[in-house]
Amino acid sequence: MSGKGNIVYPYIPNSVPEVRQAMLDELGFESEEDIYKEIPDRLRFHGEMKMPAPILSEARLQRHVEKIFAKNENVKDNICFLGGGIWNHYVPAVCDTIGGRDEILTSYVGEAFSDHGKFQILFESESMLGDLTGFEACNTPTYDWANAIAIVSRMASRTTGRKEILVSENISPDRKIINENYCKPDISIVEVKYDFENRCLDLDDLRSKVSDKTAMVYFENPSYLGFIETQGAEIVEIAHAKGATVAVGVDPTSLGVLEAPGDFGADYAVGELQPLGIHMSCGGGLGGFIATKDEEKFVAEYPSLLFGVLPTVKEGEYGFGQVAFERTSYGSREKGKDFIGTCAALHGMIAAVYLALMGPAGMKDLGSTILQRMAYAKAEIAKVPGVKVYDGYNFKEFVVNFDDCGKSVAEINRLLLKKKIFGGIDLTKSFPELGSSALYCVTEMLTKEDIDDLVVALNEIC
Repeated sequence: MSGKGNIVYPYIPNSVPEVRQAMLDELGFESEEDIYKEIPDRLRFHGEMKMPAPILSEARLQRHVEKIFAKNENVKDNICFLGGGIWNHYVPAVCDTIGGRDEILTSYVGEAFSDHGKFQILFESESMLGDLTGFEACNTPTYDWANAIAIVSRMASRTTGRKEILVSENISPDRKIINENYCKPDISIVEVKYDFENRCLDLDDLRSKVSDKTAMVYFENPSYLGFIETQGAEIVEIAHAKGATVAVGVDPTSLGVLEAPGDFGADYAVGELQPLGIHMSCGGGLGGFIATKDEEKFVAEYPSLLFGVLPTVKEGEYGFGQVAFERTSYGSREKGKDFIGTCAALHGMIAAVYLALMGPAGMKDLGSTILQRMAYAKAEIAKVPGVKVYDGYNFKEFVVNFDDCGKSVAEINRLLLKKKIFGGIDLTKSFPELGSSALYCVTEMLTKEDIDDLVVALNEIC
């Protein structure tokens, strides 16, 4: 089957010598080297690449890959207090079951004549997200939360004709950077101060910066640091007084216990779908959403797909289809406002399964459970000598300070990992004003015993 320089790879038919020779004959070449002869010799690599020997057996390859995977630490074998954008929530088995069905898993793209099932489940997903956020219109998933912020920034700019976005300085550092990149070069981003003493946006700074140039004010509730913003209505009033719109970034798991952005007058809600039945998967497993009022000035600016429901010619029968199609490049070609045909539709459909399973009562129970366990964790961690917990109203995440501990966050996290515990996200670089602090996260996956284990470990380390 193989020999040096004449290896037949089981998954690459073109590696069969006879096939390779047939292709060379078709091209009129003597050898593979003739294919690259157009490349100047000075640009060619003439050494020998340090590649490992190929693994030709599927069984040996599987063992090799599993050995590599075994080096990873995961949330099943460790107690996880990490959050900050990807959270360890429970994924009901029905989410995997339905999400893995052929007709769902393969619904990458589709058209109205072929994808009624996909259109219906995305319509249901959007409807439930609309209920959660207090709005009537919601889109198919964007790539992630950060992508959703960037999209509403440009939607708001087109709606108002203005080129400035005000953003709270304490939003997720990653989301902040991505929004700035998407808004370049024509939309400027201006940060509004966050009052770390009062755990709220600095309204005086907001008043001094919002103007007739401001298209949108963006803040997150709860914030990236877990603090609940109690001034939502005031922020909306200040922004609207200058003709600006307001977008609120939300964690959907909080909306069973916190007021929806639409209810206190915001114009947009954006957030992340991952907590809604989607496994933690760094580099994937994300999906953002956008919700607005069902008004033309907002709906006409969506760059992504919207689905609606209408009665058909048959009495009692309903059909699901795309809404305001002329917005899109499908309807208006180069004048369309969309940029995607591909999206995280699969995760939007899984979110529909999760939300339908939970229902309003389930989302309230989820939020209450997280609040109770987080409050217990804050109280117990605060008892550890040398450790300070930032007080205030929080949901799911909170800041722990180790200034008096004598160890850095990185060092503490290394020591915690030896005890099979993932400590919090190190905030030292992204929020230096908080000193040696970490962002801890408590979800419904953590038990009282898990939290007690962390407290025992911190007492030994600090």
